[in-house]
Amino acid sequence: MNDEILNLAEKVVKDAALKKIKIAFAESCTGGLISAAITDVAGSSEVFLGSAVVYCNGAKQRILGVRPDVLEQHGAVSSQCALQMASGALCLYGSDVAMSVTGIAGPDGGSAEKPVGTVWFAFADQGFESSFVRHFSGGRDDVRKATVREALLYLLERLTRYGV
Repeated sequence: MNDEILNLAEKVVKDAALKKIKIAFAESCTGGLISAAITDVAGSSEVFLGSAVVYCNGAKQRILGVRPDVLEQHGAVSSQCALQMASGALCLYGSDVAMSVTGIAGPDGGSAEKPVGTVWFAFADQGFESSFVRHFSGGRDDVRKATVREALLYLLERLTRYGV
């Protein structure tokens, strides 16, 4: 991980610890890189509960409860799937907040509708859910690092909304 990602992870851990917020992730295209960034931070065990690395659709269904009809109708790289992944991680780990990512890191797997670099993000807590899409450029490593960075930035922004 680069220094920017490590700095973001440190801020997330520090802010979550200050606010006593427990965090979980559901990761597909990043294969656990977001969790790795968080666990690179000393003291992360105070806030980080776990991550479900669900690379295939079957794992998304079995581990996180993503519905088969969502995968059939919208695909794994969709708002609907990302939202179900985030809410599934929230339930699985009993966390206060959860963040999910699902996308196409490449070099293969893209389409005209969902080109390589398309990544859906979702956030969930006990009363709020949101999702958004980003389109990253570059190779596989670039897409995955950009996804980690974006997930940490969004999580940090959401954490600012919680009182101490």
